[in-house]
Amino acid sequence: MTAPIRILIVDDHPVFREGLAQSLAAKPGFEVVAQAGDGEAALALWARHRPDVTLMDVAMHGQGGIETTRRIVAAHPDARILMLTSSDEQFDALESLEAGAAGYVTKAARYEELLAAIRDVHDGGRPLSESIAGRLAASPKGPLSHRELEVLGFLREGYSYPEIAERLAIAERTIRAHMTLIKEKLGASTPAQCIARAYDLGLLRRQVEPGAGEPAAAAAPKPSDCRKRH
Repeated sequence: MTAPIRILIVDDHPVFREGLAQSLAAKPGFEVVAQAGDGEAALALWARHRPDVTLMDVAMHGQGGIETTRRIVAAHPDARILMLTSSDEQFDALESLEAGAAGYVTKAARYEELLAAIRDVHDGGRPLSESIAGRLAASPKGPLSHRELEVLGFLREGYSYPEIAERLAIAERTIRAHMTLIKEKLGASTPAQCIARAYDLGLLRRQVEPGAGEPAAAAAPKPSDCRKRH
């Protein structure tokens, strides 16, 4: 018999939190192991119960869900966190993914969609609400952030996703989230295409053989220069 998916619910609205907990507890294949009403409680409960999936609200009193997600993932890179929030703002979704969330679903989603998203996150997927996915797809292509340039620079140097994650002291899935955004912004479908496009746009300098002129330079810092940032 397959073990149930163990869930931690983090939301500062007791009626919503407890109602969701009761609904999930009554559904085969799910087990709510704990509930938290704020970020600090979530940190302690995650460490105590080590849930399979955490359902995290974005806006909460005190420490918000994005910072709580960042801290949990920093301490436990294997944590699987699904943002469950009333916010369908693109900025909140991007910040959540940057913090290490595995997915982002709004509270407007149908119950079966939420259950599917929980299963997806548990299995290593990255579910997004349709409204959020649409906003990201329709958004204008903005400039690459400093962290995105760092990731791209390391890729150019031949580092793998796990190696980049180790160098930057962030979760591997955060690196993959960065790559999703990089591909979106550059209109590319593969890392190699991203690098080529970045060269064309002047975002990366082409490497020069020793003695051929200017030393090679990249958008990413040398691995030894990287600092821990989340």
